[in-house]
Amino acid sequence: MTNHSSLSGFLLLEFTEVRELQILHFFVFLVLYLATVTGNLLIISAVAIDPRLHTPMYLFLMNLAIQDLGQVSVIMPKSMANSLFNTRHISYAECVAQVFLLLLFLASDVSLLTVMAYDRYVAICYPLQYEMVMNKPACTQMVVSVWITSLLYGVLHAGGTFATPFCSNIVNQFFCEIPHLLKIACSDLYLIEIGVVGLSASVGLGCFVFVVITYVHIFTSVLKIPSVKGRQKAFSTCLPHLIVFSTFVFTGCFAYFRPTPDAPSNLDLAFTLIYSMVPPMMNPLIYSMRNKEIKMSLSRMLGLQYFSKNTLLGFLA
Repeated sequence: MTNHSSLSGFLLLEFTEVRELQILHFFVFLVLYLATVTGNLLIISAVAIDPRLHTPMYLFLMNLAIQDLGQVSVIMPKSMANSLFNTRHISYAECVAQVFLLLLFLASDVSLLTVMAYDRYVAICYPLQYEMVMNKPACTQMVVSVWITSLLYGVLHAGGTFATPFCSNIVNQFFCEIPHLLKIACSDLYLIEIGVVGLSASVGLGCFVFVVITYVHIFTSVLKIPSVKGRQKAFSTCLPHLIVFSTFVFTGCFAYFRPTPDAPSNLDLAFTLIYSMVPPMMNPLIYSMRNKEIKMSLSRMLGLQYFSKNTLLGFLA
């Protein structure tokens, strides 16, 4: 392959070459994108406007919604535009921005879900100490640390990925994903990014082990609750968090740490879609729309306070 040390852009993977299916892909992604954006914007607005939601749990939920909003906005609009205009092109600068921003939001996702696991651990295992441990300054420091660390993480990955020249401009993925960019690298400098990915794997594994241990303690405490209703409430709060986190981690690891195929792979595409798009779409439903306080806040914000309580809860369920 010819060494292209300076590329004007890359050619991304098409979902299909059939024009009608390209239009269908555009509309499907548009509906999913609008639903995701709407759900997360409602959560951000509700938490920001309602003083009753200015608590640690809702602070984390708002930041998770911001992260989800950013994550889908990094990859979906460009993919939709390419399908609509029947093109595969992405500029070099856009590709760099995609890698940086996507890794920033993915890192903040893992970090926030880890912090939220700790929040649930303190709330369930040490309820009398919750306000002292998870006070406003401590939670603010946690959130600021998450975003600063994620910012540095994104810079590190983007720098490591684009420090190397590329021998081709064909990326076998529908956005600029690091494993597929490293596949077309033609310099040993890509080993720098391999080292960064290895370090990321270690940190991600550490977060996963921390969350698992945390939930072992949580479930042990929940099983000691004498009330069946109390146990059900605790499980309904914690299980969705654990399921989303596990799905995100395992599909992300599959996409990043398995050998990258030489040709486009449907399995690789499926796992990439799951880790990059499913959590941002599901998080508003799992974490917030099932939450009574969020529902009531949204009803007040949208002017639905005149509905009866039962009608309102049924409408938002």
